[in-house]
Amino acid sequence: MSSGKNGLSYAEAGVDIDAGNALVERIKPAAAATARAGVMSGLGGFGALFDLKAAGYQDPILVAATDGVGTKLRIAIDTGVLDTIGIDLVAMCVNDLVCQGAEPLFFLDYFATGKLDSAAAATIIEGIAAGCTQSGCALIGGETAEMPGMYHAGDFDLAGFSVGAVERGQTLPANVTAGDVVLGLTSDGVHSNGYSLVRRIVEVSGLGWDADAPFTDGPLGQALLTPTRLYVRAALAAIRAGGVHALAHITGGGLTENLPRVLPDGLGAEIDLTAWTLPPVFAWLRDMGGLDQAEMLKTFNAGIGMTLVVAADQADALTRVLSEAGETVVVLGQVTANPGIQYRGTLA
Repeated sequence: MSSGKNGLSYAEAGVDIDAGNALVERIKPAAAATARAGVMSGLGGFGALFDLKAAGYQDPILVAATDGVGTKLRIAIDTGVLDTIGIDLVAMCVNDLVCQGAEPLFFLDYFATGKLDSAAAATIIEGIAAGCTQSGCALIGGETAEMPGMYHAGDFDLAGFSVGAVERGQTLPANVTAGDVVLGLTSDGVHSNGYSLVRRIVEVSGLGWDADAPFTDGPLGQALLTPTRLYVRAALAAIRAGGVHALAHITGGGLTENLPRVLPDGLGAEIDLTAWTLPPVFAWLRDMGGLDQAEMLKTFNAGIGMTLVVAADQADALTRVLSEAGETVVVLGQVTANPGIQYRGTLA
């Protein structure tokens, strides 16, 4: 009669629980550094607690968002540059939340890999913590999943989840009317959308990730990993100043598809493409890929990472608020009574 014992262990199956526990201990200081009013518990529990009243809310509406960073991860993995991809993850969630008028309150991450590399994972999660700090959002939990057989060696996946709050009656968009001014906040590069096309264009160019970037100093891979800009603090300052009717995060779909999402039925916008200069990275992608203007505006942010629809009589004051918060502001155009986005001029 067999005893049924074969001497196997979870570690021999490819999962190292001790390494996971050690990672949690290593990242606790980074998570603790993101603490803000309302946080009631740190990492390690079965769930994280947050007190909305302690955060200053009286009658809050909760707003939730989840996202990833797409195939930009492939460049991070292939180059080994892992310190900024976590910022992208946070930005893709919290920049969406603020478009509803919400203040991001807390963030949770999901990190999955075939075999846990504690140093690499810690670098990534410390980047997430940095993004949370920059946006005033607490990193209060997450999941590290080691799943042998699910990922190739060195590969990993990331997902992020954020919750914010806005007082009842203050959600956006609201009161958008024809004649409102459309302001644009410049981007820091490609951000986290369109990377399947970016990677295809790099393949066509014949350049490696370690080659000199044709559009800036430094290696191409590192240049393309410039993290998504966090617009939260500037956007919230503008919202609190008054006169902001809507915000649109310019992600996949570009200006062409994202700006209409915040405009009421029957309204559109006229955008002046000569109001800003196409950043060098986009000019290179356009020229190397032979992309036409419509493709550029529908695939990439093309240099404008966030738009605000504001009351015309407060556009100048809000431009000053946003500029003082560190943003470069472009007057893109105005809301019109004609549905759809109408472009004037040519990207240059």
